[in-house]
Amino acid sequence: MTRFAKLSVPVPSNVEITVEGQKLHVKGPKGVLSSELPQGLTLAINGNEASILMNESVTVSDADHGLHRALFNNLVVGVSQGFEKKLLMIGVGYRATVEGAKLTLQVGKSHHVHLDIPQGVSVVVDKSGSITITGINKQVVGQFAATVRAVKPPEPYKGKGIRYEKEIVRKKAGKAAKSKSAG
Repeated sequence: MTRFAKLSVPVPSNVEITVEGQKLHVKGPKGVLSSELPQGLTLAINGNEASILMNESVTVSDADHGLHRALFNNLVVGVSQGFEKKLLMIGVGYRATVEGAKLTLQVGKSHHVHLDIPQGVSVVVDKSGSITITGINKQVVGQFAATVRAVKPPEPYKGKGIRYEKEIVRKKAGKAAKSKSAG
């Protein structure tokens, strides 16, 4: 058993966990999420902590044990606090708007890019050009943020594009700097 898999998951008082066989249902103030444990793993709840335990008779890899502990932790954190990803749009004339269940991006292409916002995810666009994506499912929030970023990833010469809030983009020198240093 790995050190990470041994850690127990703190369960807040406003989160309710239901186990039906191998299926887990986690209910909190932000919503309800479900997950399924593979054969050989069980959930043990001790007061305000929960642990994923491995059954010795069934072979489960240590990696799977740690993975399902992390997924269960994401369920608990998601229904109690939620997840948030923040993206910054850097470039002249770059705009984003939310129209119903669609995010429309104007990022220097000949057409507007329309993205469907997934169920359970909310998107807020600031005047400063930042896009905030929130939701209770960490995988859905992260995947939608990656999809938005993939529309116009930051380019290495001027840094224009869509990037994560604390992402560091290393800039290249370019042709002009190269020719000056050679001469």
